[in-house]
Amino acid sequence: MERVARLVAGYFASSGGELLVGGVPVGSLAAAHGTPLFAYDGGVLDRKWTLLRETLPPEFAIAYSVKANPSPRILRHFLAKGSLLEVASAGELRRAAEAGCPPERILFAGPGKSEAELELALRHGIREIHAESSLELRRIGEIARRLGVRARVAIRVNPGMEVQGGAMRMGGKPTPFGVDEESLDTVLDPILGDPAIDLRGLHVYAGTQILDPVVLARQYRRAVDIARRVAARVGHPLHTLDFGGGLGIPYFPGDVELDMAKLREELRALMAEIEGDPRLAGTELLVEPGRYLVGEAGIYITRLLDLKVSRGKTFLVVDGGMNHHLAASGNLGQVIKRNFPVAIVNRLEAEPTVTADIVGPLCTPLDTLARDLPVPSPAVGDLVGIFQSGAYALTASPVDFLGHPFPAEVLVQDGRVDVIRAHGSRQP
Repeated sequence: MERVARLVAGYFASSGGELLVGGVPVGSLAAAHGTPLFAYDGGVLDRKWTLLRETLPPEFAIAYSVKANPSPRILRHFLAKGSLLEVASAGELRRAAEAGCPPERILFAGPGKSEAELELALRHGIREIHAESSLELRRIGEIARRLGVRARVAIRVNPGMEVQGGAMRMGGKPTPFGVDEESLDTVLDPILGDPAIDLRGLHVYAGTQILDPVVLARQYRRAVDIARRVAARVGHPLHTLDFGGGLGIPYFPGDVELDMAKLREELRALMAEIEGDPRLAGTELLVEPGRYLVGEAGIYITRLLDLKVSRGKTFLVVDGGMNHHLAASGNLGQVIKRNFPVAIVNRLEAEPTVTADIVGPLCTPLDTLARDLPVPSPAVGDLVGIFQSGAYALTASPVDFLGHPFPAEVLVQDGRVDVIRAHGSRQP
């Protein structure tokens, strides 16, 4: 409950014990749009963007990672602030274009890009394709020659073990992501003389969900060292150096919020080290946050359908579950199930009287959204809210499992509600 109170006080508000999202009571949102419902607070999106922009040096650009939440209304929200977009599939590329993103503001990363996807990216004329292997580089060159274009490419590098960190490590070990740092020269040799390849830069990304600014800064420094080496190898500074994402948010007890003031200090020190280095002259620095920008803005709102006691244990059955929010069920990377911040959001000020499991409507014991959660005396019709649900929730869930309707999605800001997806609609 302490985590819920912190989130409500820090990002939202309440009135008479009822949660407000963008100034609108959750009961009104549920009545107007149905449940289950994802509600995103536009004011929180703005606050997170502003804090990140103020933390990063002016030499840094920001590319919103579409995979975190690809809702078109959210893409347009960040595009209006000058963000680039990082996509990881042809589907995300099309969604970025449909949201009005110019090609020169799109980056395409991710392993296993098909020939059709690479051709689409090259025909579209996007800013950069981030190549993940020698074979992919050859494939890009072949397609570019066939189309009569020059492919703008960055190479994703898997750095050494000493920069590992974060809840999900994506570098510093054997991985499908990127080219191992120790193999980089071998990968560079065949493309440096290829007129179909315009080597623009590097993408160095070691892990995600990092809450320690020192770990982030250490990873950035390693990326800078690799960029210096490659610039010396190719004979000129790189156009871009992409540090990836990695900035985390606190989900669970014991998680500490990322200290942005400390990160600001670390980045100022990094820029002082970079200043005057001819190997980095004019190199654009880039980060690709997704979760950090949108995760805390979203709440998954479900309605209590049934309550029961089985052999002494209380279960609250709600109308949405792991089909919409796999991460909250603990089935998206957790080894041991830990609860997201969860509360009965129409009665935030009521004292807990019961310890219960919150379960969804699916025919599987995996469909458990919270375990042993202290709640006030529950009643059918109560609204259960799962906080920290703006990123990797609906987009990372098995929405067709058992055929339940798609949830509604709304963006709320200063009392205005924009419908992203109507309840039951497959199309946002």
